[in-house]
Amino acid sequence: MAAPGLVKVRSTRPKRSSPDLPLPWDSRPQRPRRSDRGSVTAEAAVGLPALVAVLGAALWAVALVGAQLACVDAARAGARAAARGEPAEEVRAAAALSAPRGAGITVSIAGEMARVTISVEVRPNWGPMLPPVHVEASASAATEPGVIDLSGRSPEDGVP
Repeated sequence: MAAPGLVKVRSTRPKRSSPDLPLPWDSRPQRPRRSDRGSVTAEAAVGLPALVAVLGAALWAVALVGAQLACVDAARAGARAAARGEPAEEVRAAAALSAPRGAGITVSIAGEMARVTISVEVRPNWGPMLPPVHVEASASAATEPGVIDLSGRSPEDGVP
């Protein structure tokens, strides 16, 4: 019994309607409800293939940028060799040193400008079913005095 002069006060906390629903002030760890079981597995089954696809696209983009940079470097090397007056075979050899495998090399000298174009079809090693992507780069350089252009005119002809 309560001591004389003390009043018994009832608790104002609501009673739980279900033992699985936590109350906001309840800090005890709760067990997951049965309907949530397996949700992490389902989310992983959806998320992992998407993550792999994004990673594959990123690696493919890096490979394309690498091929583009190799084409630019090869075109610059070829244009410098052509501007010095090297024979066409040596210009192609200089460009082929840094060009991607299977690249097409085009050399043209017109007037006082030498131009080298490198083009290649890039296909991923890991995805043979994917279509190839065309990558191309070109570089131009002013020829040194006395270099004969491929059109057959010499600089002494006075034709611009």
